[in-house]
Amino acid sequence: MINGKKIVVVLPAYNAGNTLEKTYNEIPFDIVDEVILVDDHSADQTYDIAKKIGIKNVIRHEKNLGYGGNQKTCYNKALELKADIVVMLHPDYQYTPKLMSSMCYLIANGVYPVVLGSRILGNGAIKGGMPYYKYVFNRILTLIQNILMNQKLSEYHTGYRAFSADVVKSIAYMNNSDDFVFDNQMLAQICYNNFQIAEITCPTKYFEDASSINFNRSITYGLGVVRTSLQYFLAKKMGLKNKIFEKP
Repeated sequence: MINGKKIVVVLPAYNAGNTLEKTYNEIPFDIVDEVILVDDHSADQTYDIAKKIGIKNVIRHEKNLGYGGNQKTCYNKALELKADIVVMLHPDYQYTPKLMSSMCYLIANGVYPVVLGSRILGNGAIKGGMPYYKYVFNRILTLIQNILMNQKLSEYHTGYRAFSADVVKSIAYMNNSDDFVFDNQMLAQICYNNFQIAEITCPTKYFEDASSINFNRSITYGLGVVRTSLQYFLAKKMGLKNKIFEKP
């Protein structure tokens, strides 16, 4: 805990068997109270490894529900455990858990309700080996979103996020997609509800076992991001209703 705030880390996992233990071992358990791993019907030993290394809250989907579907289970369980702060971290060791304390202190001390680990601040993405086309794709999408959503974030596409539980409770994340655009929709919901977002520089590692979507899925994701930003603009500026911006 920090300042009496219960901290729960959620790990949305899919075929993370080769990297899970390394990720788990770097979690700062001096402040973290609970860890939840949701295995989205992996084809490898993710579930067994999670149990072996001592994660108490391990949930396995009987069928693959998608990246967004995985996170819905993560957040539902975190709220069930009465979390005050929820940290979402990919268990593929692409992001270091060592930043978790800094992220959580900002929330626990009431400075910001949401903190993102940004790969773009400090050129962490390029240094970490992000493919150049993905970097360009990231920058273009971020520019479009900042214009349509009137924000100034360095990126919307990081898989490292910390939230006050009040934020999670205030948005209709269950109305979001079960696919990769879930993350983007969640940030749009947070902005729509006028929560302030902080970003900290996050070094990133790209390697064979790190999760990544292929070019075709990237295009689908990109189109979903633009669509989400347009939905935000229409809802915020013109009052056009959309289910993702409804109250939960």
